[in-house]
Amino acid sequence: MKLSDFDFDLPDSLIAVRPAVPRSSARLLVAQGDAIHDAQVHDLTAWLKKGDRLVLNDTRVIPARLTGLRHRDSAQGPVVAKIEVTLLEPQAQAGIWSALVKPLRKLRVGEDVIFSDTLRATMEGAAEGQAFLRFNLTGDDFDAALNAAGAMPLPPYIAAKRAADAQDLTDYQTVWAKNAGAVAAPTASLHFDAALLDALRGMGVAFTYVTLHVGAGTFLPVKVDDIADHKMHAEWGQVSAQAAAEIAATKAAGGRVIPVGTTALRLIETAGKAGQIAAWEGDTDIFITPGFHFNVADALMTNFHLPRSTLMMLVSALMGSQKIREIYSHAINQKYRFFSYGDASLLIPPRKSD
Repeated sequence: MKLSDFDFDLPDSLIAVRPAVPRSSARLLVAQGDAIHDAQVHDLTAWLKKGDRLVLNDTRVIPARLTGLRHRDSAQGPVVAKIEVTLLEPQAQAGIWSALVKPLRKLRVGEDVIFSDTLRATMEGAAEGQAFLRFNLTGDDFDAALNAAGAMPLPPYIAAKRAADAQDLTDYQTVWAKNAGAVAAPTASLHFDAALLDALRGMGVAFTYVTLHVGAGTFLPVKVDDIADHKMHAEWGQVSAQAAAEIAATKAAGGRVIPVGTTALRLIETAGKAGQIAAWEGDTDIFITPGFHFNVADALMTNFHLPRSTLMMLVSALMGSQKIREIYSHAINQKYRFFSYGDASLLIPPRKSD
């Protein structure tokens, strides 16, 4: 299939730069069968039922965006350069992170970047456009200094419109965030608040937690015309034995397994690639495109995605390309808000037994 098969025109005014308040008041497009319904996220209680299981990604977004200063002596005297860093992932050696550095050309191997009174990093090297930075702190000391000095790594389409601020420290984090390591949020999960979780739990909807640390690669554009030539980025994830058992039990009982977000879906389909869900841990680069056979997910709750993106390919695989075009046309005509801070959709394809 061609990249152009997943393109659409989106008015810039529909790109959300702040989330709905309260979280569960965001709009919800429900696509089931041939019908498309307009609702709100708190209406999930009308669309889910006893025996359903929501699969939730419990990754915690770290404040991965740092601004610091590089000092250097020159023939003209001391010079200072502003350096912007976005952390990507920790390396095997403690204290070293891969990172995007802007401008990379202004930082030499061995030079320090000062981020705060307590946090600094030394440039160790660079490869393929990424830098490797050795921080002066590790463990809890590093986490505390990063939380004090860092900002949330908002997606490029939001960062282009406004800078991250203190409100994003809450807004860009799920209410159940636990395991730190993501540099992007599992954004469909941002719509849930404690009241909605309690309401769903009270009606017999179950929850299973998995972990996939969302990487900056989720925002990388697809640059090939034939999507079969695209190399998918890898992200670390884990499905525990308990999580796999809970999901398998729901499948066996005839309940629906509904991941919240494409990250959770990609992870459980990785863990279920043999046909049945099993405990799994590692780096997944699963690339879901039309023609993919879903072994685990029965439906998906997700936000509205960028044109020509791998996530558009994923939802097209779940619902069918023509149906997704109808869904997105409806969403644009009805002025749903798009992308990370935007509205949500509940995509329910026909079940195999239907």
